Amino acid sequence: MGKEKDEYQPPSGPPPGKLNSNNPWYKRLGHSSSRQPEENSQAYTPPASYTPPQAHSSSSSYEPPSGPPPSHKGTSAPSYAPPSGPPPSTSYAPPPGPPPNMSSEEPPPYHDWTVIPDNSLLPPPPSIGYDASPTANASSDEGEAAYLWCQRNPLYPPGTFTPDHHNFIQSGQLTLLRPPTFQGDLHSQQRPGAWNFRTKAKCTDSCLLTSLPLYAAQWDSPLHTRRAKTIYFELQFNTKNGPWREEPEFGVAIGFVAPPFPTFRLPGWQRGSLGVHGDDGHRYVNDTFGGSDFTTPFMPGQRLGIGITFAPPHSPPGYGDQGGSGKLDIRVFFTRDGVEAGSWDGTEELDQRSEGGTVGLVGDCDLFAAIGVFGGVDCDVYFAERDWKYRIG
Repeated sequence: MGKEKDEYQPPSGPPPGKLNSNNPWYKRLGHSSSRQPEENSQAYTPPASYTPPQAHSSSSSYEPPSGPPPSHKGTSAPSYAPPSGPPPSTSYAPPPGPPPNMSSEEPPPYHDWTVIPDNSLLPPPPSIGYDASPTANASSDEGEAAYLWCQRNPLYPPGTFTPDHHNFIQSGQLTLLRPPTFQGDLHSQQRPGAWNFRTKAKCTDSCLLTSLPLYAAQWDSPLHTRRAKTIYFELQFNTKNGPWREEPEFGVAIGFVAPPFPTFRLPGWQRGSLGVHGDDGHRYVNDTFGGSDFTTPFMPGQRLGIGITFAPPHSPPGYGDQGGSGKLDIRVFFTRDGVEAGSWDGTEELDQRSEGGTVGLVGDCDLFAAIGVFGGVDCDVYFAERDWKYRIG
């Protein structure tokens, strides 16, 4: 083990410079100064004007000094005065005069909702479709066969026709074609565009079509030409057996069809076709049921006509109609003895039972003139304008 470290012993006597200590406790411990005061040292004598501060007891109350705080100038602060008038948003005063778009006249009288308005100027309600014709109807087997035929033969796209073909169409130099179910005579008259046919009493439903379309979409569509196009033809009903009975033994219908069309059906019964039927006066648009109310039945000796006017749309195309490919304005009209006897909107929606709606009839397909017959009838057909009683304005 090494030598233990000696404990520290302070030096005897007072610290340097503290030989004449004023600490009473220091003197009480027996320390005395052996040094005499230096000859030049003098005792401190306070000045005569000095007054030692008086000690305050903890129980004495505090008295603040008199006068304002040092930061105050001794002047009274000005009192606050708010600006004159009411606050900016306290009250609102409307501008003088009546509100915009309002006159100073008296307000309109209260409308009495209990009064029934005059509906004479309203458009007619949509025609009511029938489940069956009140006169003549084809069998369900024929209807099913026509439906399957249309399923197997979709509509053709617009055909391509030469300028010569289009000139024949414009001048009405058209030929009527004999369908397979037609029984009777069909021949042209002395002038182009005029035909006569006579059918036998046992002739079943048959549809005669023209060799060329009256409306050729590639030539006549207002979407291309930017002008309206009207197609029209007339039929002279020569049959002397009328008037119609509840179950007529003959009938005739006039209309238009988009190819191909089952020629063992009347126009208006299948898709892509429309027609007015003379036995019941109903109009048919892709309607295999009973058609809709339209006109009175055809009578012997009358001149009947049907036409369609395709016009550019008056309303601008919608967002989905890029390039102005909107729907055409289409009007179908019917004439009797040279006078218009009814019309309908060719773009109107059809009943849900009309599968396909107005497909093929809105200006996107070629349209051929169609004359439907059954039983024994005698008719003349005119495609040239010179032979019409009705004048297209």
